[in-house]
Amino acid sequence: MAWTKYQLFLAGLMLVTGSINTLSAKWADNFVAQGCGGSKEHSFQHPFLQAVGMFLGEFSCLAAFYLLRCRAARYSDASMDPQQPFNPLLFLAPALCDMTGTSIMYVALNMTSASSFQMLRGAVIIFTGLFSVAFLGRRLVLSQWLGILATIAGLVVVGLADLLSKHDDQHKLSEVITGDLLIIMAQIIVSIQMVLEEKFVYKHNVHPLRAVGTEGLFGFVILSLLLVPMYYIPAGSFSGNPRGMLEDALDAFCQVGRQPLIALALLGNISSIAFFNFAGISVTKEMSATTRMVLDSLRTVVIWAVSLALGWEAFHPLQILGFLILLMGTALYNGLHRPLLARLSRSQSPAEEGERERLLDPSRTLINDAS
Repeated sequence: MAWTKYQLFLAGLMLVTGSINTLSAKWADNFVAQGCGGSKEHSFQHPFLQAVGMFLGEFSCLAAFYLLRCRAARYSDASMDPQQPFNPLLFLAPALCDMTGTSIMYVALNMTSASSFQMLRGAVIIFTGLFSVAFLGRRLVLSQWLGILATIAGLVVVGLADLLSKHDDQHKLSEVITGDLLIIMAQIIVSIQMVLEEKFVYKHNVHPLRAVGTEGLFGFVILSLLLVPMYYIPAGSFSGNPRGMLEDALDAFCQVGRQPLIALALLGNISSIAFFNFAGISVTKEMSATTRMVLDSLRTVVIWAVSLALGWEAFHPLQILGFLILLMGTALYNGLHRPLLARLSRSQSPAEEGERERLLDPSRTLINDAS
């Protein structure tokens, strides 16, 4: 069945804004500008401030939710079902996990390439699958275990590509290894977030935009307050600002003032995350969750291609192999092989279909899905 113009628009919007989200964050990291007090030029390395901006973009999804609800009330749109009452504090624990995981990933993005950053995030399948068995009592079918094994193999290949690639002064080998490990560590926290959402939040039938916006609100407020103590916490060589502190928001604003293009990159990061979540939810509704997963995989290809074209990273053929293995692992875990087998056999038991894992279903909206 051919896609309508509206469906093509949604698919394009999801692909473009999802790619812009990672690329704009990496673009900001690549800028060099003077800081406060006439300090010498240095890279824009302010991961926690960037995470605050991302949560601001997520928070804006609440505005989109209430606009859609007003529109549904005016035109009697059945797609916006009456929301079941719930305690917003249910989102606090997932928001804390998201805040931690997102901050770690922004730190890692300073150390490694944008394409490796995007590919290594596929590790979330491994930990979510294991946690769902341990804490939710789920039973994974053979294809899901094969998907986890394929994902592990893909991560090894991508990591090997990073080790064998040429490294410049900006990304030394030790930093790349540290960045890759931090990304994988962040996926453990993201997996905990997904399990918490599955166990305590989504049984309340909360609209995805409202869920994203509420977690964004918690993340924005808490992390903004944490910027104050971070300004005084020494971080040594781990820090990217002249004062050597964990985060120096004032230095970031001084750099933005001296290099306005940084503000454009930050604005692209903030706005793209909101549009990406809206487009992703709409793609799931108008087309399918499978389409959303395929588009999310294409996002990795776009990020990789643009990074190569801009000279942000060097080409290594092992990355292609790693990406294909990761793609196969994701497809196996989410059951994309089943429609193909169904066409061949034309027989599939309801019990087998019931084993579909809901935790990593692309219809689920998770804040860090767009970082």
